[in-house]
Amino acid sequence: MTRHRSRSPSKPARHGKLRLIGGDFKRRQLPILDRPGLRPTPDRVRETLFNWIGPLGGAHVLDAFAGSGALGLEALSRGAASLTLIEKDRQAARQLEDNLTTLDVRERATLHRLDALAWLDSAEPMPYGLVFLDPPFGQGLADPICALLERGGWLTEQAMIYLEVEQALVPNVPAHWRLEKQTRAGETQARLYRRTPLAEGDTDA
Repeated sequence: MTRHRSRSPSKPARHGKLRLIGGDFKRRQLPILDRPGLRPTPDRVRETLFNWIGPLGGAHVLDAFAGSGALGLEALSRGAASLTLIEKDRQAARQLEDNLTTLDVRERATLHRLDALAWLDSAEPMPYGLVFLDPPFGQGLADPICALLERGGWLTEQAMIYLEVEQALVPNVPAHWRLEKQTRAGETQARLYRRTPLAEGDTDA
């Protein structure tokens, strides 16, 4: 779970800890930036999410607003075949690079320090079986990135898409994304969708 806000350049970055909770790196602790607006998805929420998802079965995973990398790194720990992280914040991206090196997973993980929408709109698409979307609140990013994933060829036929948005928002996702699970906590609602195949002749955004 990641929220970005500006911080004074005169203050040195402090560090907190991210604890991975399952898989090969269970109980490993990694440093993360400790500043307002940048925080990992809590252990309890991650545990619930990965119980929803079940075995990853070598899935290719995209974490489009990576922040601390809590979701993407947890997926790697639990057997993801590959992970693509998108994070435009320079300091957060640098810490992610360090943590990938610490875990010795650079052969399975790629980090792009770019805007997520810009990257999806310009890169050569590959289909992902699991996508994490936790865009900053209040910037209207959820609907366009869902539409871009769908029309750009970024999803496998039955991909799972995890979306975190503010409580008051009703996200507008492609019609054939079926809502499988949802929960609410504080200011956040979390939704897990599964993409279902389009019927022959149907179209979607």
